[in-house]
Amino acid sequence: MKALRDELLLADVGKVKENEPLAHHTTIKIGGPADLFVEPKDVASLKKTMEIVKKHGAPWRVIGRGSNLLVSDRGIEGVVIKLGEGLADLVVNGTEVTVGGGYSLIKLATVISKQGLSGLEFAGGIPGTVGGAVYMNAGAHGSDMSRIVKKAQILFEDGTIEWLTNEQMEFSYRTSVLQKKRKGICIAAVLQLKQGDREAIVAAMQKNKDYRRETQPWNYPCAGSIFRNPLPHYAGKLIETAGLKGYTIGGAKISEQHANFIVNAGGATAQDVLDLIDHVKKTIYDLYGIEMETEVEIVGRK
Repeated sequence: MKALRDELLLADVGKVKENEPLAHHTTIKIGGPADLFVEPKDVASLKKTMEIVKKHGAPWRVIGRGSNLLVSDRGIEGVVIKLGEGLADLVVNGTEVTVGGGYSLIKLATVISKQGLSGLEFAGGIPGTVGGAVYMNAGAHGSDMSRIVKKAQILFEDGTIEWLTNEQMEFSYRTSVLQKKRKGICIAAVLQLKQGDREAIVAAMQKNKDYRRETQPWNYPCAGSIFRNPLPHYAGKLIETAGLKGYTIGGAKISEQHANFIVNAGGATAQDVLDLIDHVKKTIYDLYGIEMETEVEIVGRK
């Protein structure tokens, strides 16, 4: 790792840190260290970072604002690349919006709504970056990214950059082609929105934001929804009906506000959360014969 670190520093790609605690970079405030942590200062620096990482044969992964992520207490082997301010450009051209992968989704929804553009109202309360939202087809309130992404710019592991159309992104429920078939980084997206009534759009977005604030435990560190909805059922309803609201293991607790959220009630470890996830899975299967699948991404050393 020393040779890799030295080469990244020499290339002046941005922030480069060794053994950076990922608890500082996840919304649930949990996670051991990354062997190397890089925050590129722009797209060219990201591309250079990937070239150097590939040359050294090091494992890598990307994070945004660290929502929807549970990092092992033992951290992540290799290089963690954070998309931040260096990839947060925004260009509005009529109803077409081109936005960097590091741009905050909540901020984007707020900025766009004030310009009278409709289509992002659902994202008013979704934490995370545009890149992460495209990667996992984030959604809420009956809509998701697949409805508005015209195309996405992807940096692949071999250093090539391609624009993938909506169809090529193969969006489905909380999934895209980037998760399983083609490992890559969403560095930008073109969103196709619609002109609408500014006041109505702002009001709709604020209503969605208020609903999330009232029904979800954002006053505690959490990673967002833990389980995918096993449609036609809803994960939160199943967990609540099973009597698991408030159930605690170590510092991890099933939220009493919304049962599909596990909160860090104080000093929680990743293992506490994993044990709680396993307990929920077993309970729901024993009671209802339904297999629960996690929506939160679980990463790092076993």
